[in-house]
Amino acid sequence: MRIPILIFTLHLCWPVAAVRAQEAGPIARVPLPPELGRVLTDYEAGWTAGNGAALAELFVEDGFVLPNGGPPVRGRAAIRQYYKGPGGPLALHAFAFATEGATGYIIGGFSRQEGQPDVGKFTLTLKKGSDGRWRIVSDMDNGNRPTSPRPSPSPSPAAASAPPR
Repeated sequence: MRIPILIFTLHLCWPVAAVRAQEAGPIARVPLPPELGRVLTDYEAGWTAGNGAALAELFVEDGFVLPNGGPPVRGRAAIRQYYKGPGGPLALHAFAFATEGATGYIIGGFSRQEGQPDVGKFTLTLKKGSDGRWRIVSDMDNGNRPTSPRPSPSPSPAAASAPPR
């Protein structure tokens, strides 16, 4: 009998916990070890310069960019082309990271200038190469602005012509 009560209690408390987590404010930044920090600083430099080739070299050969609102981009050649552009200021920082053997991740936030509030967040999945360098397997990001709610489905023609009840 205790398990159903526990599940019911957790079910009731979950929405409250989620709201409280959102009200807690910004997530604390964590320092990265130099070999992982290099991934972020090299990413910032490539992005700022609009250097798609430099950004593509941060990825494994068949890596992915999973952009907000767009289709996946796969492979260094496609990533190079995707990131080719005007560039601009970018400040990346980590919220969490971990490594286990040759696999790792960084979860973080980004802003347009250091010291400004985050405008988005990201996850980087990493793989350590035989040369000892960490490279990006996948890069997924999205903005912090809420997306517009989905429109309500249109009523079927039969429902639209039915008399009100």
